[in-house]
Amino acid sequence: MVMDENVQQPEEVLSDKESPSAKPDALEVLKGQLAAEKDKYVRLLAEFENMRKRHQREREELIKYAHEEVIIECLKIYEDLERSLNAFKTKQGMDANLVKGLAMVFNNMRELMNTYDVKPIESVGKAFDPHCHEPLIQAESKEFPDGYVMEEFQKGYTLGGKVVRTAKVKVAKNIN
Repeated sequence: MVMDENVQQPEEVLSDKESPSAKPDALEVLKGQLAAEKDKYVRLLAEFENMRKRHQREREELIKYAHEEVIIECLKIYEDLERSLNAFKTKQGMDANLVKGLAMVFNNMRELMNTYDVKPIESVGKAFDPHCHEPLIQAESKEFPDGYVMEEFQKGYTLGGKVVRTAKVKVAKNIN
């Protein structure tokens, strides 16, 4: 029997599920969708973790500096106690118990300042830093290099590394 080339031969009828060419395409599409969803999940998880860490840092910073205004006010009392103690120590005929009691109060204040990481800013003999120092006077000097702090009128302080009060200083100006 001679077959006509123009006549179509019957093909096996396969459903879409059984089609050999359909299986890999559908599987690849599903794999692509799964990979996209997994990528979205990983990105969302990373974004959430970054947000959690950022909130934790902000919370710690808020707690650390929440008492800043109170500390600044306490600095006045702290310095008054220090001046009083120094004056009483040099004065003759003062009651030793009064001086001892004042020293105890001053030491308690110093411990409180240390607890909250309040530290004085070292100024004299250091280069002028506008973030830490407030210049009140500029004076000519042969002893100090140009732009160095010669004298401190009022101490400056940091709270946890952040300047809460600048030091009021006299700054050297070289004589030419």
